[in-house]
Amino acid sequence: METQEQIKEMVRQKYSEIAMQDKEGNEASCCGSGCCTTEVYNIMTDDYANLKGYNPDADLGLGCGLPTQFAQIKKGDVVIDLGSGAGNDAFIARAETGETGKVIGIDFTNAMIAKARSNAEKLGFHNVEFRKGDIEKMPVTSNTADVIVSNCVLNLVPNKDGVFKEINRVLKPGGHFSISDIVLVGSLPAKIKDAAEMYAGCVAGAIQKQAYMELIDINGFKQVVVQKEKPIIIPDDILSGYLSPEEINQFKSSGTGIYSVTVYAEKEKETGEACCAPGCCQ
Repeated sequence: METQEQIKEMVRQKYSEIAMQDKEGNEASCCGSGCCTTEVYNIMTDDYANLKGYNPDADLGLGCGLPTQFAQIKKGDVVIDLGSGAGNDAFIARAETGETGKVIGIDFTNAMIAKARSNAEKLGFHNVEFRKGDIEKMPVTSNTADVIVSNCVLNLVPNKDGVFKEINRVLKPGGHFSISDIVLVGSLPAKIKDAAEMYAGCVAGAIQKQAYMELIDINGFKQVVVQKEKPIIIPDDILSGYLSPEEINQFKSSGTGIYSVTVYAEKEKETGEACCAPGCCQ
């Protein structure tokens, strides 16, 4: 059984490799000659091209949703992007928050931070900052963010409860998050669950949808809404790297579902406001 630190290091190494390629290179890296569909971490991505602020250089095709599209970002907001990669969601968030707002991207991979900073410099963005750090222990002061977004990252983190606790700490009272992630309904075959590539590909590290939603609830978030849900179908040419044809058929007929969900929730507002007139407090 791998430890949490071993899992993190495996993810860090994989995403450092990905950072060295562009989107087209990542999509072709499965076998290089068109003999297979793609890597598993590319099969879930949604099309960003029509969103304001989209920059192709920052899009490595690694997401599983469009959280910034649902995040209700307002002009002047402070936005934090968890697992910011090459900066794709951060730059789209910047288009929403404008010159008067601020976007902070957090990633624990040196190569991704370097790529994101280079992209921000080329774009001339002075209110987008990328910080190296672990999203289980964010390098951010408490009560900083109006909005937190994240795209297909929490499933890569062993301590998901710790991330939600950090989200609660870092959000301002009344702030909210919109997070796209992968969840399960049913059980994965052991050969998939134990495969490092399938963990890095956002599948093996996913937890049950019910457990995921319970983590949001027990960490005190309110107004929880599933903004979007879509099934993720793993192509046979990827499954065949882990399962026999018979095992693939068994998996497909098992009823197990892999889903991309985009979830919105709010941090509670502060209570106990000061009295505004004599006799108003009890």
